[in-house]
Amino acid sequence: MRFPSTFITALGLLCVTFLISCGKNDATKSGVKKEIPARQVRVARVELRPMERVLHVVGTLAAREEATIAAQVAGQLETNHVDVGDRVKTGQELALIDTTSYDALGNASAANLASAVASAANAAQNLHRTQELQKDKIASTSDLDAAVAEAARMQAEVNAAKAYDAVARLNLNRSRVKAPFDGTIAERLASAGDYLAVGTPIARLVQTDPLRLRLEVPERESVLVHVGQNVRVTIEGDTNIYRGQLARIAPAIRDNNRMLLVEADVPNPGGLRAGFFAQAQVIVNAREEVTSVPANALITFAGLEKVVVAMDGKAGEKTVTTGRREGNWVEIISGLNSGETVVLNPAGIRTGQTLIVSNTISASAEKQIHPAR
Repeated sequence: MRFPSTFITALGLLCVTFLISCGKNDATKSGVKKEIPARQVRVARVELRPMERVLHVVGTLAAREEATIAAQVAGQLETNHVDVGDRVKTGQELALIDTTSYDALGNASAANLASAVASAANAAQNLHRTQELQKDKIASTSDLDAAVAEAARMQAEVNAAKAYDAVARLNLNRSRVKAPFDGTIAERLASAGDYLAVGTPIARLVQTDPLRLRLEVPERESVLVHVGQNVRVTIEGDTNIYRGQLARIAPAIRDNNRMLLVEADVPNPGGLRAGFFAQAQVIVNAREEVTSVPANALITFAGLEKVVVAMDGKAGEKTVTTGRREGNWVEIISGLNSGETVVLNPAGIRTGQTLIVSNTISASAEKQIHPAR
């Protein structure tokens, strides 16, 4: 059955008109903007708050004092009383070196001194008698001169004997090797039977309480450090935080690395050892006023940290740079000014969205930031 061409043409125009009409209706529908509903929020002020300013540096723990104990006299090592790990006190005997020989030398020098003193006393008496005889014209002038010379010679021998006796007693004392300070034996270097020349090492002694923490501070931050500043110290693998104080600061920057050497004294409760690598925080300012916001005002998107601010009842987004964190507060280095209002827990809020504040900044927000425990 065939339809007239006019009928087919009319039917085509009708279809086109219907499709155009549908397209307009769809376009009109899609063009209608849906209004974003208002969001009830809690807010807080951007504040100036005191925070610690710390300088992060790395360093090494070293012994407070360290000495290689060496022989001060030659001879055979009779006894070594100490071994690695032994704790010793100042003046404690560590080793004996050929004490029998030095005892004998000490006794001989004491005897020689006693003999010289006796001879000098006798010469002094002879001088006195000669002087009396010379007054009576019995002794000649030459006899008096001889007596004076003999008395002087004997006194010189006494002085020499005293010197030899002092050396002998010193060597006898040095044959008994003693600790120069309180500490711990780090290494035993000689054993009984070894012949020791003067200067031969016997043991290495270290003092590890307190320890020296040696730190290198970059030149640009060297002006911030001062003697007496507190230092917090942590060691890898140890959850404890150790505390000390800056005690010594080098007078000059090192030419080779432009670093300033500083040292802190760190009390050692027993878990620290010389040689440990340490992370340190030097507290350069315990209460520095900084721009801060509550931590729950921050959101992170695509690696950027942002906050939502309340401006004239609308939400606005700002990118910020953060710094220190202390408790529930975060330092804002840039992006915000003190006194602005930020939204707490701002996830899902859109820029321009109407905000309904459900708290008062002076009381409720503070309670939100510091909830009751």
